[in-house]
Amino acid sequence: MKVKDIMTVDPACCVPDTDLGEVARLMVEHDCGEIPVVQSNGVMKPVGVITDRDIVCRTVAQQLNPLDMTAADCMTQGCITIAEDEGIDACLALLEQNQVRRMLVVDASGALCGIVAQADIARSMSGRKTAEVVREVSQPKAPHMGAL
Repeated sequence: MKVKDIMTVDPACCVPDTDLGEVARLMVEHDCGEIPVVQSNGVMKPVGVITDRDIVCRTVAQQLNPLDMTAADCMTQGCITIAEDEGIDACLALLEQNQVRRMLVVDASGALCGIVAQADIARSMSGRKTAEVVREVSQPKAPHMGAL
C-alpha cells in the first residue's frame, strides 16, 4: 500500500503571512488541528506547519495577541514530508521516528498534495498497527543532555 492510497488529498493550507484568525477558521472549517504552510499561493512547496497547540503555546501562553500575528510567527519550520508514491510503512516509520502525528505528502515536484493523519492510519490499517504508531509517536522524548 502506498501513501497516496490512505492520505487525505488537497488539505487546507495557508501561506506564511496568513493571519492566525484565518488559520484558526481553516481548522474549524476543515475539522483539523494542523494546517500546512506553503511557500505561496502559486508555489505549494511546504515550508512549515501550524497546529492548534502552536497557536496556544506560542502566542496565548506567552501573553501575545494571536489576532496580531501570522502563521510565520508561530509555525514549526522545517516540516517533514514524504512522497506520495512511498510505501505506507516508510510513512509510519517517519511518524514514529520523528514523533509527529501527521505527515505532509508531496508530489514529484515537491508540491503539497496530501496529508496522512493518525485518523487516516486508523481507517486504513489494522488496529494493532494503529496502536503501535500511536504508542511510538506518544513516547516521552528523552531529555536533552547537551554535548558531552
